[in-house]
Amino acid sequence: MSLVNMEELELEIKKLIIDCLNLEDYQPDDIESKAPLFGDGLGLDSIDALELGVALQKKYGLTLSSVTKTEGKHFYSVASLVKFVADSRNK
Repeated sequence: MSLVNMEELELEIKKLIIDCLNLEDYQPDDIESKAPLFGDGLGLDSIDALELGVALQKKYGLTLSSVTKTEGKHFYSVASLVKFVADSRNK
C-alpha cells in the first residue's frame, strides 16, 4: 500500500473512530496517530473497543475473533489499526 493510501486510510480510521463513538468535540487532526487509544491517550474503554471493532468489521470486512484479545496489539493506536487494516487487505 502506498504512502498516500496509508495516509488516506489513517484519516478514514480517525473519522470512523469519531463517528462510531460520537466524539463530537474531536476532529481527525485532534487524534495523534501513535498515541494510545485507551487509558491516558484518547481515553477509550472496553465498550468503545467493542463498538470500534464492530465498525471496523462492517467497513473493512475484518474478522476479529475477540476484540479484547486483539485490543492490546491492533487497537493500541490509530497507527496500529491502520497497519492491521492494511495487512488484512493484502491477504
